[in-house]
Amino acid sequence: MKLQNSGAITSTQAIILIINYILGVGILTLPRTAAAEVGTPDIWLTVLISSVFPIWIGLIIIKLNNRFPGKTFFQYNHLIIGKFLSIVLGLFIILYFMVLTSFELRVMAEVTEMYLLEGTPIEILIVIYIWLSVYLIVGGISSIARLFQIIFPITVFIFILIAFMSLGLFEVNHLRPVLGDGIIPVLKGIKTTSLSFIGIEILLILSAYLIKPRDGNYVVLWGVLLPTIFYVITVVVVIGALSVEGVNNLTWPTISLIRSFEFPGIIFERYDSLFLIIWIMQMYATSTITIFAAALGLSHLFNKRFTTFMYSLLPFIYIFSMVPKNLHDIFFVGDMLGEAAIVLFGITPLLLLAITKIRGNR
Repeated sequence: MKLQNSGAITSTQAIILIINYILGVGILTLPRTAAAEVGTPDIWLTVLISSVFPIWIGLIIIKLNNRFPGKTFFQYNHLIIGKFLSIVLGLFIILYFMVLTSFELRVMAEVTEMYLLEGTPIEILIVIYIWLSVYLIVGGISSIARLFQIIFPITVFIFILIAFMSLGLFEVNHLRPVLGDGIIPVLKGIKTTSLSFIGIEILLILSAYLIKPRDGNYVVLWGVLLPTIFYVITVVVVIGALSVEGVNNLTWPTISLIRSFEFPGIIFERYDSLFLIIWIMQMYATSTITIFAAALGLSHLFNKRFTTFMYSLLPFIYIFSMVPKNLHDIFFVGDMLGEAAIVLFGITPLLLLAITKIRGNR
């Protein structure tokens, strides 16, 4: 069967897609959630260790996909576990993508309303972001990849600029002592920080579009390595400037740090707005690719038109995004998504790969 909403992407585009998918809410919340779990300045070590797991999962997914070249997970799944189970599993994964989309949209709207467009109804912002995503998705995976190629270098530039500006508030003593409480707190935070690497699962559909499928392992390594660098720099800068105790009391510690910058006479007076505009684009990137994945999954499972399912999903995504009543509920949804990702993408691909090896599926 020919890929619906077909297109082709290079290995570089695939890497950028994964990076943009992974980088999103994590940059805003990782310092706080990790500090609360680890309780020591060694969070950067936890992030480094946590990056091993998405690499491992990505390599397994690539190995599984390579046994069914040119097909997405939703197209070959029934060859491994049968039609009924493949539909059930596929629907769970599609539901995951839908809830993840809703989570990203809600966080994006909350941050926009709080810092950029105060007083704007959350509902209006979510609807606007949904339709902006649809406008991009209609062009297919190639259009998505090209926009991400524009977003990524801008993000890198702004991120480096913000990191250098943070040095004025940086206190190296906030990062000492290294392993002062031993390795146990570092290991304790692995699960929490691993949730910030949600995104490698997009390879379940992405590798089917690769012009050079043999570059899959290369895509995985770079797709995870670069977000790891972003995350390590973020936690080092934020903890170094605000301390572990200070970060624990902030909802969005990264934004709080940027709001504390003072550079009189410079072009920009509110650097948080500059940062947020870029990171809203990152969250927009995540919500776009997850809507695409959910709609594509349904079209492959039921062999129907892609656009039919894409438009059908929008009301459900909006409803899901409005279910959380406050930030506590929103972060709870994020935790649940992390738990689901561990089961759906940390365990399932390994089991399916084992079945294919036993049965000799190819």
